[in-house]
Amino acid sequence: MADDQNAAPTQPSQPQPTQPQPPRLNVLAQYIRDLSFENITAQKGNAQQGKPEYKVQVGLDAKKIADKRFEVAIKLKVDAAVAETPIFILELDYAGQFMVDNVPEAQMHPFLMIECPRMIFPYLRRIVGDITQDGGFLPLNLDSMDFLNIYRQEVQRRAQAEAANATIS
Repeated sequence: MADDQNAAPTQPSQPQPTQPQPPRLNVLAQYIRDLSFENITAQKGNAQQGKPEYKVQVGLDAKKIADKRFEVAIKLKVDAAVAETPIFILELDYAGQFMVDNVPEAQMHPFLMIECPRMIFPYLRRIVGDITQDGGFLPLNLDSMDFLNIYRQEVQRRAQAEAANATIS
């Protein structure tokens, strides 16, 4: 008992600072939103001769669909040609629905436009390979895409467009 009387008085407990929770990303669904494959070679009755050259265009789109739920789409267009003669056109909008939590509002847009496309891109790549092969061509295996760089280019393009609009006004 003597030990209890000599013990230092306890301080009222201070609330401990909470550790920030890491961002959480869950893929809820993935799907083809729109798909078009035009086999120009077959329509014209020409046989493909030579190695195709591909012009690939990529766009990204994101929208909020519910609290903490977002739809993010990769919009892909591939124009294939041999010696500047078109052989096929592939247009694909591939989307995913995501549950995103613990991401600050200021970082939400880059997170959606970089991390979400990274998650669904391998599936888009497989679809492109299957469609081109089923269309009568060698399967097109898309190279990996740097979504951070694509995002930065889009931000820069929008800033330049806004600056151009400001000088016109």
